[in-house]
Amino acid sequence: MKLRSALLALALAGMAGALCQWLRTPLPWLLGPLIAVAGARLKGYDIQAPPYSRETGQWLIGITLGLYFSPGVAAELAHFAPVILIGAVFALLLGMGTSLLLQRLTGVDGATALFSSMPGGASEMAVLGARNGGRMDLIAAAHSLRITLVVLSVPTLIIALDAHGVMPYVPTRLHIHAWGLLLLLLVTALGGWLLQKWRWPNAWMLGALAVTAVLTVSDTVWSGMPRGFSQFGQLLLGTALGSRFKSDFLQRAPRFIGAVVLCIGLSLLLCAGFAWVMAAFFALHPASLMLAASPGGIAEMCITAQALGLGVPFITAYHVVRLVVVLTCTEPLWRLIERLKNR
Repeated sequence: MKLRSALLALALAGMAGALCQWLRTPLPWLLGPLIAVAGARLKGYDIQAPPYSRETGQWLIGITLGLYFSPGVAAELAHFAPVILIGAVFALLLGMGTSLLLQRLTGVDGATALFSSMPGGASEMAVLGARNGGRMDLIAAAHSLRITLVVLSVPTLIIALDAHGVMPYVPTRLHIHAWGLLLLLLVTALGGWLLQKWRWPNAWMLGALAVTAVLTVSDTVWSGMPRGFSQFGQLLLGTALGSRFKSDFLQRAPRFIGAVVLCIGLSLLLCAGFAWVMAAFFALHPASLMLAASPGGIAEMCITAQALGLGVPFITAYHVVRLVVVLTCTEPLWRLIERLKNR
């Protein structure tokens, strides 16, 4: 039954991706599967992403993004360090502010509100929140909704504004070498497996990205990535995101879900304002900064940058640093808040 469910999900995702590509929609192989699978799940159909589809998708996308980090690009990123660090602090402040609004609107406890609002990894935030007394189901639901809404809205908006090719980078070594590609897949899989074993967040994404980026920076590039690999990674990722939704998702806690949607909309508006100010101050294009500042998932936002020809290395580095800062600071921040409240 599980095999049949997974095959049906992949078939639906494949048809949706092909249709969206034919219609020339934004990110067809990510958004098509996401919408189709989520819609089927909400309708009550018994389909489910194959095991490890999210990890496999992140692994393939991590390799693709790592190939952008040429020695020249890596050196250029040093100039963006202040922007990236300010962005990480902004993400923490934004998460704290929207958590207060979410708590006021819904009456949930502070831990649930805070860990639901921070733009970290969905599973990691749910686990950290539960460890600190929050409701894991609500936190997981909030992050599933956050990533889905941001992935659906931000690329569409940027394309509508025709903000393509602002910071055009291309991957190092575009041509394919069979044995080099096999070796690249093996060493990046090892990197993802090691980070998974060490319980890193987004292990397969960051492991593949780190290994490929180190090789690319050192001018050791064995092969480019076939375009179909990246598309397949997006399909798997979209299928996995869509599979998070169940038929009772919208009925489980309608007040909480509605408040989360409102907070996400407010966050996107504040991120747009932040991107505009930072772009003017640091002489960068607002579209690149908007994509970097958006509270979406790291793989989804970075693959959006690749599809739109925006600053892939900058946006990737921004999201990686933000993820690390949010994951390492949110729990100590909550404990500090609790100590201050108990004084």
